[in-house]
Amino acid sequence: MSPTRTAPAVDPRELRRTLGHFATGVTVVTCRRGTLLHGATVNSFTSVSLDPPLALVALDRRTRLAALLDDGPFVVNLLGEHQQDLALHFAGRPSAHAVPWADGDGERPRLDGTLGHLVCRPWRTYDGGDHTLHVGRVEEFAATGGRPLLFHCGLFPRLMPEEPQPQGPAAVWSLCLDGPGPAMEQFVTDHQIRK
Repeated sequence: MSPTRTAPAVDPRELRRTLGHFATGVTVVTCRRGTLLHGATVNSFTSVSLDPPLALVALDRRTRLAALLDDGPFVVNLLGEHQQDLALHFAGRPSAHAVPWADGDGERPRLDGTLGHLVCRPWRTYDGGDHTLHVGRVEEFAATGGRPLLFHCGLFPRLMPEEPQPQGPAAVWSLCLDGPGPAMEQFVTDHQIRK
């Protein structure tokens, strides 16, 4: 019998620092439970499925929001680069300015001035170690567009100025070698690959 090998211990701080090199967008997840209006800044957000329409947020299981999301609808607010103060406010650094609610009185409170939002109903919750993974079924959504608020290595970097982008159905694939469009056709031509 060979001796059992144990995995080397992982330093959580070093792991967090390494994961911080992956740039993410920034959201604020909001909900109302009775008279309680609550929100928290979340960058662990991703789309999951288009059919059914599902989105996921991962929350530290010790947070108040993690305990609230299974009990009713919640809104994922997609922040723009002009909303850094709002991200910090909902991350525990209160702002001197009033929170700009677009619909703070309803069952589905959302923020004003965001790039977009998704209204979700709880669908499934999974154990994610020290986090809980909340998958919501998207019931409503809207996008106004704009430049996103990004988070990278503890900072909020800005995108470079925009350059003209390709238009039409192939635009989303324009820089991708894994889909239809000019980039793939040029790659095939350059490498004389037969389809």
